[in-house]
Amino acid sequence: MDHDNLRMIEDGTAGRFDFDTVLLSEVGMAHRSRAAKIWRRIAGGLGLGACGIAVLTVVGCVRSSGGTWYFDEAPLPDGWPELTPVDAVQIREYPTYRAAVVTDDRTTAGQRQMFGPLFQHISSNDIPMTAPVDMTYDAAADGDGPDRMTGMAFLYRTPDLGPTGMDGVVRVEDVAPQAYASTGVRGSYSDAHFDAGLARVRAWLGDHPEWMVDGPPRYLGYNSPFVPWFWRYGEVQLPVVRHAVDG
Repeated sequence: MDHDNLRMIEDGTAGRFDFDTVLLSEVGMAHRSRAAKIWRRIAGGLGLGACGIAVLTVVGCVRSSGGTWYFDEAPLPDGWPELTPVDAVQIREYPTYRAAVVTDDRTTAGQRQMFGPLFQHISSNDIPMTAPVDMTYDAAADGDGPDRMTGMAFLYRTPDLGPTGMDGVVRVEDVAPQAYASTGVRGSYSDAHFDAGLARVRAWLGDHPEWMVDGPPRYLGYNSPFVPWFWRYGEVQLPVVRHAVDG
């Protein structure tokens, strides 16, 4: 990874535009992969121009799961359940998986400060990038403000890949199976979309007393800045456990 780019991400000196530019620069190698070369060869053999190549690339990346479509840029962890339809709320059961996690309880914590160490960890240890990126939120310290991001995790493809333990500020751990009340969200990974999705999940849980909240919410982001913001797919989720209901 370019040292200047890594420094900008780690110390938070990159603005929002610069951060996306850095991601595009560093993650771009993955999008010039064998699959992209295959598409170019096919397009060349068919006599297609740039527009044709773009159409084939888009079609080749679009997948359907759980009744919704998304851009498949990276593999999901083994045993990952189907995605949640946009605007719907459903229960999803997740298996054990291994994750590289960075946490930061500072009020200034955010995506830029957490992404850098995680990207460096998977790059230096030859860990393949997967989707989604897990962004964990918690209540504001004073209890009155909006939820804020306090953790980010990159998920491993399989639970037996690499060792667990600390790697600098990155903690590699195995996550136990967990059920989540989940809703699909289309659009940028913004606080507004997170808040709207979380409100939808909480409203659904209010109508389903058999499920009880069992931890802080998370925002799963399945797409990189390569995908236009209005096509990006994510899930806002609350961990839940079954609750015995009287009567």
